[in-house]
Amino acid sequence: MLGDVITDIYLDGRISRISREAPVLVLEHVGERVVAGGAANVVNNVATLGSAAIAAGVTGDDKSGKGLRDILSKNGVDVSCLLVDSSRPTTSKTRIIAGGRETVSQQIVRVDHESHEPLDQNLTKKLLDCIMERIPSLDGLVMSDYGGAAVPDEIACPVIAECRRRDIPTIVDSRYSVRRFKNIDYVKQNDSELREAYKTTFQNEDNLRETGMRLLHELNAKGVLITRGANGMTLFEANGTITDIPVVDKSEVYDVSGAGDTCVAMMILALSAGVSPVIAAELSNLASGIAVRKQGTATVGAAELTDTIKRLIK
Repeated sequence: MLGDVITDIYLDGRISRISREAPVLVLEHVGERVVAGGAANVVNNVATLGSAAIAAGVTGDDKSGKGLRDILSKNGVDVSCLLVDSSRPTTSKTRIIAGGRETVSQQIVRVDHESHEPLDQNLTKKLLDCIMERIPSLDGLVMSDYGGAAVPDEIACPVIAECRRRDIPTIVDSRYSVRRFKNIDYVKQNDSELREAYKTTFQNEDNLRETGMRLLHELNAKGVLITRGANGMTLFEANGTITDIPVVDKSEVYDVSGAGDTCVAMMILALSAGVSPVIAAELSNLASGIAVRKQGTATVGAAELTDTIKRLIK
């Protein structure tokens, strides 16, 4: 996994009263959770789904960065390509969760801490060298682009080219700039990201299908997987096949945070194992369905996925 790693921090509070200082809630602190987010959640899902995993990216020299390494290492993730840049903070997203005894807890504000500066040339080269050294041992590679600094063209282009030369499956999940990932094997986008990529709207089903195929051909990809919320997923393949994959279970959707990370992790694992793109997408759909039933950014385990499959085929 190569991408923008994020530390997700959840601060839980119980509503106590209205402040006398300002018209805001006063919360009693009841808990704090720190979890891997962004690209770190992707690689964490790869590990909890039962595969060996390598994390490649950049953190700051701070508490969040150390915490992120500890979380990944405990799940067996190789963090030797998770480099440290002391000039920038580890990207973190702190969510304040408020609730009362008789009210549902919900997020009331999020505080982001990040740098918008690109990596310097020396660190860019060091990160690229670390990835290129490990490519021969890989069965698949995810690029998780959250708009940070870890996946510039100087790294993405040679990595994609080398993986394609070695016939190693690659997939990208890009929040803001998917169209720059030429020659990637597979693409994962949600429908709103696809609309934004082409500055368009989907008036009907044909519009979405036309745009999905447009992205497929523009990137010279083998497949494009568009996630569509309650409408499931649509897979576009280079042979012209378009497959709609419905949501298996629409009940008990608790939190969609990180479900896309689970989706792309499952997709690359299945493709790396030689599974057809349609079956890989269906497995991704099932894994994502498990993730949305969990609070906050979450991972899915191999046993959970196996149990879900067994329940569905009975």
